[in-house]
Amino acid sequence: MFDALIRFVREQYATNDFIPLHAPVFPGRERDYVLDTLESTFVSSVGAYVDRFEQEMARYTGSARAVAVANGTAALHVALLLAGVRPGELVVTQSLTFVATCNAIAYCHAEPVFVDVERATLGMSPAALQQWLQDNTEIDAEGLCRTRGPDARVVRACVPMHTFGHPADLDGLMEVCRRWNLVLVEDAAESLGSLYHGRHTGTFGRLGTQSFNGNKIITTGGGGMVLTGDEALGARAKHLTTTAKQPHPYEFFHDEVGFNYRLPNLNAALGCAQLEHIEDFVAAKRLLAQRYAELLRGSALEFVHEPTGCRSNYWLNAVVCDSREQRDALLKATNDAGVMTRPIWQLMNRLPAFAHCRRGDLSTAEWLEARVVNLPSSVIGG
Repeated sequence: MFDALIRFVREQYATNDFIPLHAPVFPGRERDYVLDTLESTFVSSVGAYVDRFEQEMARYTGSARAVAVANGTAALHVALLLAGVRPGELVVTQSLTFVATCNAIAYCHAEPVFVDVERATLGMSPAALQQWLQDNTEIDAEGLCRTRGPDARVVRACVPMHTFGHPADLDGLMEVCRRWNLVLVEDAAESLGSLYHGRHTGTFGRLGTQSFNGNKIITTGGGGMVLTGDEALGARAKHLTTTAKQPHPYEFFHDEVGFNYRLPNLNAALGCAQLEHIEDFVAAKRLLAQRYAELLRGSALEFVHEPTGCRSNYWLNAVVCDSREQRDALLKATNDAGVMTRPIWQLMNRLPAFAHCRRGDLSTAEWLEARVVNLPSSVIGG
């Protein structure tokens, strides 16, 4: 099976050279737009492409406001601050995620709480979220969700992640968050172009975030975006990420501690050109996913399909192996053959920085951690 998979991947990418997991493609006006910024000399954080990228991303996702920032982690940090997360508070997230999700919580001097994921979506389980809250918290007289006991701590927000571009169960998560007065912040770093029942991921919570790292479905080199349906929150995000500087023709006055998280115009130019092809990229990645699924049907490797009623961008194609031993054998065979594959992330509660954090039952996440492998997923024909 492994040899057939390796041959298949090489046939798709039509090369005998090394095949990366996910490489960017630049099929359009990327060079023209970037050269335009060089000629204009506006290559830093002020320029027409930043405004254009924000406007076009808001239009594409259906958000009221999109605010461009330096990277996806910065977007998460600012979104959590805007969600009201304060030092010492708790933020519930999934243990099966990339470390940036938890790093952003730590930047707020808050602490993550880890709950399990669903087998079908790889995203946060509403049932697991509900169970942990029911077992450990209560709503106080002020309407805040707090842990029980003498060292009661506010549980402020919930951050699900749309793993590999597959939308999490947002209806279920929104209902639990409503019941327990939690602010929903979507980590949609991997799911640009993914739809949950016809609506773009990242637009269901009070805030959502995206990433445009070099390995994402579109790239700005580095970059991220804060999405919100609240114009006032969007304006606040823009203010905080531009060093909290008050507008003035020449004076410098900053009315609070802000962040130099602005996306440079040079990067935004690249993003504008990439965004012009987003639907082509999604279509190409979905076609590749279909081919993987057909190849693997009936084999020992179970292909991870999009959730029912959703459109996934299939950012990274994934298979579930029978066992950790089969996973390790697949990883070795493919990488030895020059076809890059990767295991899913180690669970966040296993990392030294977060080993002390509270957690619920993580049996599904642990099962997936031992079995999931990502396959080459670059856009073909870009």
